[in-house]
Amino acid sequence: MEKQNDSMRERLLARMPQPENLTGYRKETAALLAKHEKALFWEKMPSTACYVSALVLIMADTFWGQKFDAVRTHIHFIGFWAGAGVLYFVGAITDLRYRIYRSKVDTLKEVKQVQLQILELQESLTTAHEKQP
Repeated sequence: MEKQNDSMRERLLARMPQPENLTGYRKETAALLAKHEKALFWEKMPSTACYVSALVLIMADTFWGQKFDAVRTHIHFIGFWAGAGVLYFVGAITDLRYRIYRSKVDTLKEVKQVQLQILELQESLTTAHEKQP
C-alpha cells in the first residue's frame, strides 16, 4: 500500500507547474479565477429572471385577475399560475446549475491555493539548499 501512495504522490507532483514560473502561474491562476467569477455572474442571471418573471405573473394575476368576467377568470387564473409554476421550476433548475458551478469554482480556488502554497514551499526549499555551503 505504501508503494501505491508513492506512485500517486509522484503522479500528482508531476502535474504541478514548476517553481521557476511561480509568478506567471500566480497571474494565470488569478486570471482563471476571475474568468470563472464573471461566468458565475452570468450563470445566476437566468434563474433570477425566471424568479422575477414568476413573481410578476403572480402579482399580475392578483391585481388584474379580478377584473375579468367569471368565464375568463378561471382560464386566466390557471394560465397565470401554471406559467408562474413553470417559470419557478425552470428558475429552480437553473439555480441548481449555478450552485453546482459555484461549488466547483470554490473547490478549484482551494486547489489552486494549495498548489501555490506547495510551489512556494518547493521554491523556499530550493533556495535554502542553494544558500547552504
